[in-house]
This record gives sequence, structure tokens and C-alpha cells, in this order.
Amino acid sequence: MLGYILKRLLLMIPTLLGALTITFIVIQFVPGGPVEQLMAEARATQKGGDSDAYKAGRDSDARQIAELKKLYGFDKPAHVRYVEMLGQFARFDLGKSFLQNKDVWQLIKEKLPVSISLGLWTFFISYLVSIPLGVAKAVREGTRFDVVTTMAVLVGYAIPGFVLGVLLIVLFAGGTFFEWFPLRGLTSDNWEELAWPARIADYLWHLTLPLICLVIGSFAVMTMLTKNTFVEEMRKQYVLVARAKGLSQRRVLYKHIFRNALIPLVTGFPAAFIGAFFAGSVLIETLFSLDGLGLLAYESVVRRDYPVVLGSLYLFTLIGLVVKLISDLLYVVVDPRVQFGSVGK
Repeated sequence: MLGYILKRLLLMIPTLLGALTITFIVIQFVPGGPVEQLMAEARATQKGGDSDAYKAGRDSDARQIAELKKLYGFDKPAHVRYVEMLGQFARFDLGKSFLQNKDVWQLIKEKLPVSISLGLWTFFISYLVSIPLGVAKAVREGTRFDVVTTMAVLVGYAIPGFVLGVLLIVLFAGGTFFEWFPLRGLTSDNWEELAWPARIADYLWHLTLPLICLVIGSFAVMTMLTKNTFVEEMRKQYVLVARAKGLSQRRVLYKHIFRNALIPLVTGFPAAFIGAFFAGSVLIETLFSLDGLGLLAYESVVRRDYPVVLGSLYLFTLIGLVVKLISDLLYVVVDPRVQFGSVGK
């Protein structure tokens, strides 16, 4: 087991390097870098003023570009910047945003509350609904309940979250018909002035529509996985033996089948739990004006804020690799028959 863990930890290094290297190389060929972005904003500001200021700003473009390149390190060759970036990341220094003049760590911490709110609720609602529904479908396999619920979850899965979001806004957020839910933000402007019961109600009121968009598509995968694993276990020999001994259906289901059927779900728990925080939908966050990690990643790519792009990529890739290792190790915990040391022998 220890050898397997060490091997996986060592394999994380080339995986991280590969992801960072490919992204860094692609960035070198993307037009319109951060220097060009800042110059374009400066020109737009000067153009809004008097003509003399605009002319002076235009004449000093070359000098300003040279100063900005030196400030952000673009006066150095690409391979030097690449080595410096790796050195920073080795110290867990994610750098500083070009455009927001903040540490990437600070930006991520500022956006985490929104992503945690969306991720936690999405994760728990998906699991609390999908697992009981999947068990019920397995027990009633082939019945009308099974067919109807399968069609319902597949239709929900087929509808893109942002399309559903637009529809919900039009219907219930003041778009055309009703104005029952707020259109933006995680809380109201006067949230801190409210009593705690009112704060909780306001928070849930703002979350309702975004959560519907995020959750509705996640039911299908988890529900069908639960159903298929339970059906597979119910057809195994030990279940037939347990029933032949006169055990009730309920006792067979929850004492024998449940423990074995939950192995794929339990081992996927860490990845689903962490992924819910960092895999938020950019379109949903943009649609409902929720300033989370998804929107941060999108804006950093659009505005060519490379430290945020590469720092976020490094952090999320590292978290994903660690969580994947934990998920694999959980197989040994929940199923002692799995022995990584015996693989290949």
C-alpha cells in the first residue's frame, strides 16, 4: 500500500508539469495579452477625455508598453518565465493578478463563499435525492414507476443548465411573467441588517433558481448508477441464498445488498464532494451574477490574466489528483478484497 501511494504521488509531478506546460505554451500564441488589454483600456479612457490627452497617450504607447512588459516580466524570454513560474508554484506561491493587483490566493478566497454555497447544496441535494430514487428504481425495475422516473431524469439531464436558467429567469425572476425570485447575487443588499431567520430565508431565496439549474442535470448519472449497481447486486448468488433462507426483502436489501452496492458511490464521494466546489458552471454564475470561482476563471481567460489562469489551474489540478488518490484508497477501506500491492503479480 505504501509503495502504491508513493508511486501515485510521484506520478502527480509529471501530470502537473504536463498540464502547466501545455497551458503555458498555448498562452504564448494567444493574441491580446495583458499588456495589450491594459493599453486598450488606457486608450479608451483617454479617448473619453479631451483630444490633447488622447494624442499624448497615443504618442507614449511605445514607452508605456515597454514599462508594462518590464513590470509584468514579459521582457524576459518565455523559458525564463516558465522556470520562474515553476519555482513559485513549488513554494505554493500562485503569483499576483495583473489586472486586479491582488494575490491569486486572495482572489480564490474571496470567490470561495459563492462556490462553497453552490457546491455544498448541489452535492447534498443530488445525493439525498438520487440514491433513494435509484434504490426505489432498482426494487421496482421494469415497472411504470421505473420507466416514468427514468424519462424524467433523462429529460432533466438533456436540458442544458443555462437554457433552463434563462427559462426560469423569464418565468420567475422578473423576465416576463413573475418576479418571485431575485436575479442577482447570493444575498440582498440589506442582508446584514436582517435578523438571522430572515438572513437564512433570504440566502435560500437567492439560491433557489441557480441550484435548480445546477442540480437538475446531476440527478440522471447518480440515479442510474445507483439503480444499476443495486440491480447487479440483487442478481448475485448470495442474494438468492439469503432469500432462500427466508430473510425478508427489506432485510436482504439493507443488510446485504446495500453495503456492497454502495461501494462505487462511496469511493466516488471525495471526488464528487470536492468537484462540486470547483466545477461550478460559468454560465450559471454569469447568468445569475454570482461571483464565484467559475466566473473568476472565465474572466481571467477573457482578460488574459495569466497568473490567475495558471495559478488556478495548478491548484485545481493538484486538488483533483489528491482527491483521485483518496478515492482509490477508499476502495481498500470499503472492500478489503482490493489489494493494490498484488496488482500485476
